[in-house]
Amino acid sequence: MIAWRYLRAKRAEGGVSIMTWISLIGITLAVAALIITLAVRAGFRAEFVDTILGANAHVTVFNSITVDDSGRTSRVMEDYKEKAERIRQIPGVTRVAPLIKGQVMANNRQYNTGAQVFGISLEDLKGIPRIASGEDQIGNIDDFDRGVAIGKGIANTLGLGVGDKIKLISPNGTKTAFGVSPRVKVYEVVYIFSVGRYDIDGIRIYMPFKEAQSFFNREGVADELEVMVAEPEKVDDMALDLLRAGGDRTVLWTWRDASGAFLRALTVEDNVMFVLMSVLVLIAAMNIISGLVMLVKNKGRDIGILRTMGLTEGSVLRVFFICGALTGLLGTLFGVILGCLFALYFDPILAFVSGASGGQVWDASVRGIYKLPALLQFKDVMSAIALSLGLSFIVTIFPARRAARMNPVEALRYE
Repeated sequence: MIAWRYLRAKRAEGGVSIMTWISLIGITLAVAALIITLAVRAGFRAEFVDTILGANAHVTVFNSITVDDSGRTSRVMEDYKEKAERIRQIPGVTRVAPLIKGQVMANNRQYNTGAQVFGISLEDLKGIPRIASGEDQIGNIDDFDRGVAIGKGIANTLGLGVGDKIKLISPNGTKTAFGVSPRVKVYEVVYIFSVGRYDIDGIRIYMPFKEAQSFFNREGVADELEVMVAEPEKVDDMALDLLRAGGDRTVLWTWRDASGAFLRALTVEDNVMFVLMSVLVLIAAMNIISGLVMLVKNKGRDIGILRTMGLTEGSVLRVFFICGALTGLLGTLFGVILGCLFALYFDPILAFVSGASGGQVWDASVRGIYKLPALLQFKDVMSAIALSLGLSFIVTIFPARRAARMNPVEALRYE
């Protein structure tokens, strides 16, 4: 009762309502900023990992390099069908697709761009989640066997649409008496996909497996096997089984090997951002000390009277602890509500900011993915609540103890 009376006291009555409001607003904004930051960071990581797992092999199986008598190196698989069948028998493996890979120059009229061609069967192409389904896909994937599928970035660069022709130029073409002549072939674009990754959509082309074997001089062989598993996070635990099934010369390259450095950098950045935002919460919580110190100073006579009436040091400490803790509790509550609402409506807010600024706030060519989602996670909200309440309660103890230890005689000496 006493604590609530002090918090509601007007300045003329010796209260510090202005300082209380400043502390409350500071903690609210700090907690909201922490929750929004954690949600955006979690959303970015989830979207980035999903684009990796939804458009790339979880494990790539290929052969080690061999050198023939003439000094030429090769790592092609002659027994790719048998090897793929053995790998399919491993528990946890959901799909195994033989691939042909090659670099080409893609051309349409006066436009040119470099591209990476993946030779794959229609059935296996349909098994790639981000390729087979999505809002931005154009065309019919079932027509794949009579043309090629290209990324949205290539389509935009070359000015292509479904039904247009794309010219592919490979430097490793037909061998002649005068050397190797480039191989040039024109294909119909039957499908345009978008996996949500700027770097993939801008360079990737899918070609029917048999046609890719012919185009890249890989008749009867495959370059590698694309393996998808049910639990990509546990792919390292399957490495030994995959190596045994692959046999001699088998080499593995997992999605963690390909993107592990970037993901580790994201983890470090997440930790740094949490520390920085925690400092912001601490600064906001320090305002509670200022308000309580002023409150204790203004209520010195009241403390002396209460002590002479029999109120114990512990009771005085609880009065002022409740004053500070209640400010922290309400600030945390309002901050959680504000932060969660901001995270839930992050997409329209970001769109509004982009429109108001007259430019594109999120540049996919720099950040890799097309959108920045906010993923609100229970553990992030709870960590923000625990941090805010913990700091609020800790900083409240010191001025509350000072009030509790105040000598009633000194407090009333000049009254």
